[in-house]
Amino acid sequence: MSTGLPIAMRPFEERSRQSSLERALTCAFWRTVQNEPIPVMAALEAAARALGHLYRQTAAAHGPGGSCGCGWQPDPEADLIVLEAMLAAAVMQQPVEDLAEMEVAGRA
Repeated sequence: MSTGLPIAMRPFEERSRQSSLERALTCAFWRTVQNEPIPVMAALEAAARALGHLYRQTAAAHGPGGSCGCGWQPDPEADLIVLEAMLAAAVMQQPVEDLAEMEVAGRA
């Protein structure tokens, strides 16, 4: 999990890497749904299960005897609260209608 800071307060490099991962996950999701039609909620449930598996695998690598030196210590209860809050924020986020208000995704 990240530092727990609001997205706007995180270092640019981390936000950029998060955006890259979000784009890759979004592309994989839509590519799969288009190639293998599946009910939307079933697809989202599969994505949630995959995220849960990723968390468990990452936590195992960082737990006691983990080989990563990044300093993150898994806390499933607290981390789940953060993940639930991020999901809720994404669901409740209003679509951006004004180009001037859109987040910059890259540079030309």
